[in-house]
Order: sequence, then structure tokens, then C-alpha cells
Amino acid sequence: MERTNSIIDVDGIRVGHAQDASGITGCSVVYCEHPAVGGVDQRGGAPGTRETDLLRPMHMVSHVDAVLLTGGSAYGLDAAGGVMRRLEEIERGFPVGVGVVPIVPAAVIFDLGVGSPTTRPDNAMGYAAASDAIDGNSKSCPVGCVGAGTGATVGKLLGMEHAMKSGIGSASIEILPGLMIGALVVVNAFGDIIDPADGSLVAGVRSPETGQPAGTLALMQALAGAQFAAQAGTNTVIGVVATNAKLSKEETNKLAQMAQDGIAMSVRPAHSMFDGDTLFALSTGLVKVDFNLVGAFAAQVTAAAILNAVHSARSLGALPCAADL
Repeated sequence: MERTNSIIDVDGIRVGHAQDASGITGCSVVYCEHPAVGGVDQRGGAPGTRETDLLRPMHMVSHVDAVLLTGGSAYGLDAAGGVMRRLEEIERGFPVGVGVVPIVPAAVIFDLGVGSPTTRPDNAMGYAAASDAIDGNSKSCPVGCVGAGTGATVGKLLGMEHAMKSGIGSASIEILPGLMIGALVVVNAFGDIIDPADGSLVAGVRSPETGQPAGTLALMQALAGAQFAAQAGTNTVIGVVATNAKLSKEETNKLAQMAQDGIAMSVRPAHSMFDGDTLFALSTGLVKVDFNLVGAFAAQVTAAAILNAVHSARSLGALPCAADL
């Protein structure tokens, strides 16, 4: 298959989206054609997650059927039920004797302040996103203001009126011939997005005077002691890193941990108490390789997906995107 520079370049990984354009929210599903070993690493101070404990070492379940990334804050976790319902229809899940229980870890972003605060991803939207991943065009991975990236924004130190539009992005790296790593990331950060290649500020909080990106860290220094407009739990970067390397559960958790450095490379500040930064990792187990080789590229592919999310976004109402500036 021709390379797409997205997470679906990893064999056995598909992506589906569903969204409400008027409510400005949505969800995305990363579907594993065959159960994949799963891991997770959570760094931000305000997470919204589901089924993360079972992914950690010393817990019984090792394999994941799909991962849900969703808007709607904690309300959006309802969409996981729809993903499970679609997976049950194709008999995918952990066997329990009387049927299967699909394993669907999930993480949310807060996008209630962008569109309608009462419009949130629900069971039906989760079902639609899962159906798109299972039955849709597996040769593409739409990015930008789709799925869980529909209501994503960045640069919210001074409130939404000075923020910028972001979205969902993806990237992949062929580490060796046949050895792939890919990432899908929803960028809803409190702070700014930086290009690690040259340190340039790509998107973030806009100056009230000029409307141009002003730099969150500099403004935080200038406003020291003042009450920031951003609120805890209203921002986050969430995503999935996948590889076709054959990894153990411990190694897959380590992959998620190393991938978090991609957030630190491209988001300023990263892992704040305002953010709920959470990354999942998936191993489809096709290529035997030293783990350190795969882990070494986890941060790079995550950072690339974050930049892709911002560059692929389009303006929404009064919120400009990076392409506008």
C-alpha cells in the first residue's frame, strides 16, 4: 500500500471519524484489525480517561480492540459504548464464555467552550466512528478539523477569544524497511505549538494588541500572580502511537512513555495542571526488533503528528488557524 504519512501506514491499523459540525465536536476511533498489545502513559494534571488501568503491567488484559479519542470532556466517554456495540457485532473482544467484552480504552478533550456545550459525542457517534474505521476507506486517514479534532484549540491562556484553531494530526516513520511507527494526536493544548526543527512558534495564544501568536511562557511571566483565563481540565493532548514491532506489554507501556517526549518537544508548556495529556501505544506484533530502536522514534513521530494537526486545521468563526497567520 502507498505510504500516507499517517498511523494507518502501520499494518493492521485503521482510523474512523464522526463529528457534529454544528455542535463543533466529534470522536475518532483507532481500530486494530487484530487485537494489539496496548499500553498507556498519562502525564497531564487533569485527565479524562477510561480503561487505562487494565493496560498497565501486572494486569490480566494485554490486548486492545480499539482506542477512542473523543471530544465532549467526560461526557464524551459515552461514545465508548457505541464503539463496543459495533465491535460486539463483529464478535471482537475479550472472550467471557457468554460472548465477548470489547476492550476500548479512551481519552477525552474539553471542547465544550467552542461550539454547543450541550452537544457531545455519544453512543451513536461512537458507533459511527467505529463503523467508519471498520467498514470505511482504510487507505486514508483524514486530519484537521475532523473527528476528535473538530473542536480542538490551542493557546488559551487569555481565554478563547485569543486562542487559535487546532485539530487532529497524524504522521508515520519507516524506521527500517518494513518496520513502521505512526501516531494520531488530538491537539487541544493550553499552551503553544513549537516546531522542534527550528524553535519557531507555529500556533498559540494571540496578543490582544496584534492578533499574532505572543508566546504563552512570556505572557505567564508577565502575568505572574494574576488569574489565568485557562481553567484546569479544559485542555489536553491525547493520542495513539502504533507500531508493527513485536513488543511485550511492558515495552508497549514504555513506548507510550517515550512518546510523551514528543509533546514536550512541540508543546509549551507541556503536562501542566491545566492539561490532561494522555498517550496510548499499540503493538501489532509483526516484526521482531530491539525495543530501543522503536522507542527512539516515538517522540519524533508524535511531534510530527502534533505539527500536522495544527497545519491541517482550518479557521472556525473568530478563531484563526496557523495558515491564516
